[in-house]
Amino acid sequence: MQAFLKGTGTSTKPQKDKATAGASGENKKQKPVPWVEKYRPKCVDEVAFQEEVVTVLKRSLEGADLPNLLFYGPPGTGKTSTILAASRELYGPELFRQRVLELNASDERGIQVVRNKIKTFAQLTVAGSRSDGKPCPPFKIIILDEADSMTNPAQAALRRTMEKESKTTRFCLICNYVSRIIEPLTSRCSKFRFKPLADEIQENRVLGICEKEDVKYTKEGITALVKVSEGDLRKAITYLQSAARLTGGKEITEQVITEIAGVVSNEMIDSLIEACYSSSFEKLEVVVSNMINEGFAATQIINQLHDTIIEKEDLNDKQKSAITEKLAEVDKCLMDGADEYLQMIGLCSVIMQQVTQNN
Repeated sequence: MQAFLKGTGTSTKPQKDKATAGASGENKKQKPVPWVEKYRPKCVDEVAFQEEVVTVLKRSLEGADLPNLLFYGPPGTGKTSTILAASRELYGPELFRQRVLELNASDERGIQVVRNKIKTFAQLTVAGSRSDGKPCPPFKIIILDEADSMTNPAQAALRRTMEKESKTTRFCLICNYVSRIIEPLTSRCSKFRFKPLADEIQENRVLGICEKEDVKYTKEGITALVKVSEGDLRKAITYLQSAARLTGGKEITEQVITEIAGVVSNEMIDSLIEACYSSSFEKLEVVVSNMINEGFAATQIINQLHDTIIEKEDLNDKQKSAITEKLAEVDKCLMDGADEYLQMIGLCSVIMQQVTQNN
């Protein structure tokens, strides 16, 4: 009897596990994905606005051959997405994980990593073919994202590996600042500059996502979204998703986008300029302290002040150059961790000083 009970106990257990496994599988399918990942290009044709890179990659994919690549340009312009999409097209979903090694700035990438992890992966020979019968290239791809944060000794160690393992491995270096990559590495790669996305391209992509996600919007809201993202499509999509969650099914307006992006309103910038023109230090102090207390970032205020000062017609070139020089100093001090309030007061005092020279 006990044996029988034990037998039934063991037989029901796997069924229970299967049931729970099935339930967990369903839950996994229903997991929400950030829109940035959801609408990341799945193939090279879906990459927006980077015609030169797409053309070269498509030709390389047709011949299943690829040079070493160096992608550089501002963030959010599609550098990582492009090489990942190209790799998926080359290898298919089955071989992608075996053939592609992606290292980001979050991974340690000193000289030891280059000597051990990267070198070991590069030395592996590749075999096997795709299950769908398409031609599979006889090399692997190593993607080094944020390569400009690699130390110079690590970059120097990499150049020998790039040369030595050229038969079995291709490298793709991705960075924001190409000047931080050493010359021997850049000369071994085909360089491609990724441009900030044009407003129309960004607007089309954002409107396409709004349609698919059933998001209500105003024309002014979308225009503001494109403006604050400054050619960074990733930032635009992230702001759009945040705005959609904040409004909860209502229309996305310009005010909502301004609030989410942390942009200082034109009225506040105008009041700051007005305080500088008033020649009253007490009034200036109140306006600056209010802006800082509101939680606005001093760097954001500086960027918007710069645009306003440049467009001012009542200031001559000499005054503008003195103010912009101070803007540069303040920006550097803020990056070094200086106090925001004191830096803003110092900047506004210089603006006030230059303005009073007109009177």
